[in-house]
Amino acid sequence: MIKPFKTILTITATIMLAAFTQLSQTPERPKYDSQELSDKEGIPVIMKHLPDWKNKVNEAIFITNSADLEKALGDRPIFEQIEFVGGAEAVAANYPEGRLLIVEYASPQASSETDSAIRMKLAESSPTPPIFYKRIGNYNVFVFDGDNETAAIALMDKIKYQKVVRWLGRDPHVRRRAEQSFIKTTSSLFVATVIVIVSGLGISVLLGIIAGFIFFGIRERKRMRMPTFSDSGGLTRLNLDELTPPIGPDGMLLKD
Repeated sequence: MIKPFKTILTITATIMLAAFTQLSQTPERPKYDSQELSDKEGIPVIMKHLPDWKNKVNEAIFITNSADLEKALGDRPIFEQIEFVGGAEAVAANYPEGRLLIVEYASPQASSETDSAIRMKLAESSPTPPIFYKRIGNYNVFVFDGDNETAAIALMDKIKYQKVVRWLGRDPHVRRRAEQSFIKTTSSLFVATVIVIVSGLGISVLLGIIAGFIFFGIRERKRMRMPTFSDSGGLTRLNLDELTPPIGPDGMLLKD
């Protein structure tokens, strides 16, 4: 009777030990509910695109919904144009230039549509203090509560979108890029042609002046080497028209 009881007790203890071991080995749930986490730091990749991110990562706020966005930056009318759909996420951090917000969308289409809505909203109203905005790849970037536009733009320029953007359908900007490329190429060709023509004319004039000076110098040196002479009184003229009176032995004209 005791032996079966010991067997049951041993089996129960073994099962409990295995369960405890399994629970202890269960991976810890990630701190951030992000679409893309950094393998090394375990933080959302978007946070690593903050300017000076190593010093800002501990105070930066990761955002995945409108409620968190309003909690982090307050209730702002421009936030009506931002929708956290399709895996969109954002990060906010404070800088001397202002409060920076980066919103990332999973596709360029979503980012482009949000960009159009934001620009239209900003054109309709003039918020005070001003909102500085820029689209960088799939990032829609804001600087709030700043009063220096140059500093805000410089802060946004530090953000680099390093992912490859692929449109799921036809790229709506392909025609505009083609037009810009054509204009740039044509302008460069026109400027290069004008420069070549003007340079050719300038070089021709310069070479002509140099050749003229050389030719004049050669002629002048030849003239200086020629002996000085005078034909005074020794001029010979054929008196075919019989208008010139005869010349005497002393070189004087004879009179009738």
